[in-house]
Amino acid sequence: MFTGIVAAVGRIVRIVPESTDRHAGVRLTVDAGGLDLDGVRIGDSIAIAGACMTVVALDAPTMDFDVSRESLDRTAGLDRIGEVNLEKALRFGDRLDGHLVSGHIDGTGVVQRFEPTGESWTLIVRAPLVLARFIALKGSIAVDGVSLTVNAVDDHETGCDFSINLIPHTVAMTTLKHLVAGSPVNLEIDSLARYVERMLGHRAIAEPPRTTAARPAG
Repeated sequence: MFTGIVAAVGRIVRIVPESTDRHAGVRLTVDAGGLDLDGVRIGDSIAIAGACMTVVALDAPTMDFDVSRESLDRTAGLDRIGEVNLEKALRFGDRLDGHLVSGHIDGTGVVQRFEPTGESWTLIVRAPLVLARFIALKGSIAVDGVSLTVNAVDDHETGCDFSINLIPHTVAMTTLKHLVAGSPVNLEIDSLARYVERMLGHRAIAEPPRTTAARPAG
């Protein structure tokens, strides 16, 4: 589990295909940048642009990760050289400053607008229909691994556009500063929304029908 509070911006510096099979994954080498690698071991989990990945080799300041084709097909930003948001997994006793993030990407969205608004920035992302029902006003969502609060939701036939207000610190300390209209982003919905939807959707099946006891004749 993670918090969505980015610890450092690293950089994918090398991408090596695992084989010539088009269905094969790749091995990523990531320069950790300012991420504190003290205590990080092979087998540990690191969130890369919001996606939970396992360290398979470590030679500080670089880490290697094996990324499957399935993960590459369902995420954005793990298939190219460039900066990525990094966060180490939570430990018991750590502060939870953002919200609980699993690192399991639910889908990708597309940036519609990213521009300064006064002293802050407005980010508008289009989410697909399959995720739209989980995105709510003042709810939490992780965008490229960054825990953010939804300020507005505009539903439409193909999904929804949700708006987020970003303070300058968040923009400066994450890769969100590089976003432009058309940029793909990784989205992870709030786990609470996922469970609520599941429970409500199956409540009618789980609950037996209510019957009214017949009144005695007389």
